[in-house]
Amino acid sequence: MQLCFFEDEKLTTFHPLTLTRPTDNLRIGILTLSEKWEYAAHPKNINRISRPELNGLFEGDDISTDENCIWINSRYLPTEQLVMQVNNLSEGQYLTCGETVIAANVDGATSGQWLEKGEPDFNTLFVLESNDFLSINNLWDLFQLNGQEIVRDIDLLEIDSKVNGSVSDQAVLENRDQIYIQEGATIEAGCVLNATKGPIFIGKNATVMSGTHIRGPVAICEDATVKMGAKIYQDTTIGPVCKVGGEVNNSIFHSYSNKGHDGFVGNSIIGQWCNLGADTNTSNLKNNYSTIRIPDWTDGQEIETKQQFFGTIMGDHSKTAINTQLNTGTICGVSCNIFSNDFPPKLIPSFSWVGSNVIQTYRLDKALEAMEAMMARRDVSLTEDYKRMMRAIFDTKNHPQ
Repeated sequence: MQLCFFEDEKLTTFHPLTLTRPTDNLRIGILTLSEKWEYAAHPKNINRISRPELNGLFEGDDISTDENCIWINSRYLPTEQLVMQVNNLSEGQYLTCGETVIAANVDGATSGQWLEKGEPDFNTLFVLESNDFLSINNLWDLFQLNGQEIVRDIDLLEIDSKVNGSVSDQAVLENRDQIYIQEGATIEAGCVLNATKGPIFIGKNATVMSGTHIRGPVAICEDATVKMGAKIYQDTTIGPVCKVGGEVNNSIFHSYSNKGHDGFVGNSIIGQWCNLGADTNTSNLKNNYSTIRIPDWTDGQEIETKQQFFGTIMGDHSKTAINTQLNTGTICGVSCNIFSNDFPPKLIPSFSWVGSNVIQTYRLDKALEAMEAMMARRDVSLTEDYKRMMRAIFDTKNHPQ
């Protein structure tokens, strides 16, 4: 099997997170969406139709023209039922639910043409109607589904040994059979890992420092660090190479992001290369307990989420100063600096320099300097392709994405 991912009209729904990544690179549970399909379907090759601004950053495998390719809508998760339906598709068939294309079986030569053109053409195929399957349709689906996806990803990963790292004799592991500690991981003295309500996954070479309390389901991914005395509540993912402390509940940190100090993050999605200053707090519940409205990224109009709990969505490379307060339902773009004494606006455009009562444009050259400095600390290079992507975001930051 070969896999190709495509994005549909809901792409902008996941901005600003998808300004800097394809939809299949969103992390939910332990894995990204594309990684889930890799473990579920075991394809020989994986590729995607890439938006021009992302070219060179998420390269896929070469697609063989001699074998058929399964095209997957990037928003869909590989449940057992969907994988079965996909496997039963004949060449030239595509699976739909209403107007939404879910998957298609396409010959290799046509798939290569679609990739080169940058657009699939499902109208040339035979439609097969189906019921819908599990997918992400809104930003809040990411944190709402995160707990169950941690459980499903543990099954996908087929972990043989539950405790393979170093665990202090002074650490408490409650419901030990549901705690998965990978090779090279360290659990220091005084930690309490409580898996009575769901599993806890500690990835390779991750460190959980002394005095940390974790209540599953929780995923601490590869090379991540949980700082001393942290409180990590259920349905939370700390992505690869993140450093996180303080209190976190039902949130996802993608990778390479830091929240090194006290402060609360709840019902939030934090992108890549973000840094939250000491005592940064995200409000996730309104004082009158009403449901939360969030601004639409494309036009700023309010969206009724019907959610009582909703914190902050933060795009890549954004930063907050110490004691920053973020309101319920805040949507923050890419490469923003927030140092306001008051609540900043609920919609913060990319490349914004946010002070009290004023928002200025964050100069692109200065933003790129900061990116390069932060990434160098993790031995990651700021490539020309990455700079080109950031310039494209900068050039359209005040326009619908």
